[in-house]
Amino acid sequence: MSRLTLRDRIAIECGIYRKLQLNEIARKIGRTPACVSKEIRNNRTMARGDRPCGKDCRFAKECQTKGVCGKEGCRKRCICCSDYDCRELCKRYNNDPCSILSKPPYVCNTCIRRRTCRADRAYYIAQQADAAAKRRYSDSRSKIQTRGEDLEKLDQLVTPLILKGQPLTHIWSEHGDQISISQRTLYRYIDQGVLSVGNIDLRRKAAYKPRKKKKEVSEGFLNQEFRKNRGYDDYLKYMEKNPDTPIVQMDTVKGCREQGKRLLTLHFCNTNMMLMILMRDGKADTVVEQFDLLTSLLGLEEFRGVFPVILTDNGSEFKHTWALETTPDGKKRTRIFYCDPQASWQKPQIEKNHEFIRYVLPKGKSLNPYTQEDITLLANHINSIRRESLGNRSPYEATTDKSILRLMELMGLHSVSADEVNLKPTLLKH
Repeated sequence: MSRLTLRDRIAIECGIYRKLQLNEIARKIGRTPACVSKEIRNNRTMARGDRPCGKDCRFAKECQTKGVCGKEGCRKRCICCSDYDCRELCKRYNNDPCSILSKPPYVCNTCIRRRTCRADRAYYIAQQADAAAKRRYSDSRSKIQTRGEDLEKLDQLVTPLILKGQPLTHIWSEHGDQISISQRTLYRYIDQGVLSVGNIDLRRKAAYKPRKKKKEVSEGFLNQEFRKNRGYDDYLKYMEKNPDTPIVQMDTVKGCREQGKRLLTLHFCNTNMMLMILMRDGKADTVVEQFDLLTSLLGLEEFRGVFPVILTDNGSEFKHTWALETTPDGKKRTRIFYCDPQASWQKPQIEKNHEFIRYVLPKGKSLNPYTQEDITLLANHINSIRRESLGNRSPYEATTDKSILRLMELMGLHSVSADEVNLKPTLLKH
């Protein structure tokens, strides 16, 4: 049977104030009288009664007893004595709870003496009862449920894969049938130190650096000619008119300096597939060369189908808009749009995928030692990660477009076995 809801608890509270029997309240909410009785006793709110001088005796307030300790000539009331605890000596000491709390409805909500009673009291308040029940349920779920041999097997399965740099979502997608706990519980076990790996091995657990203060954008930058009629607002208007058009996000990844090799990344938003091309530098003419290369691989018509709309940022490497949008002989091949300045959140999918690149190629590491074969290997591992947004499939498995599949084959891209995915710097030993 499902747990009681706040609506059920409000009905119980109303029934108590109407002085209904527990079986009548139970019928109204479709439960048994035993269920209602247990609910009230478990989730009632206790109110502490009077404690004159810190004593919990029912007679403490009016007690005038003296000399319980046996001292002759003592005129101090025993309840106020700091030398002896009268509760241990007095025969009249009584701290029994009120008899009302031991019989239905087990609370003082309707007791006529509740405002003047000095004993410990209990009230049933629906919202507080609901909060107490949820807190108790949460606490019970937070305890480690997997123990002994089962926990050891879980550790042996998950730990080596995490140490390879695989995200938990990827591990869960591949081995969910072998893991007896939920993905969220697996995160919690790692957080509690139950497994051999810890939070330090989960990249997303590391604290983000404080965001830098947003710089003011100069008017000159906003008026760059290559952005004209291609801003983010223009992109939104175009997509509103053409909602079924596939979107490709484009960006570059730098090494340790502005000069030297750079990665050009193209991200297909519908499947999370990402192409990675190693360029000799980050100049605008070099980016145009890559577009010409892809056009020659696919042919103009297929290029138009694969890259109908491209959204990118305002980097100087993308300023040759006309050359990117058209072939050398002047034929249209794509449409380029630009995000607002300093608004990388407008192309979040490719920014997220860049995190996977940085797992293997940290910031500050030069790209000069690497070849296109190395970058293709990295792309294969990234594109083999299973994604929750794709129904626990990898981008390779989610890609069905024949033109993209042909492009992947031409670029040497292929799937990697789920357990062999490696997102550590050891993948590329340079």
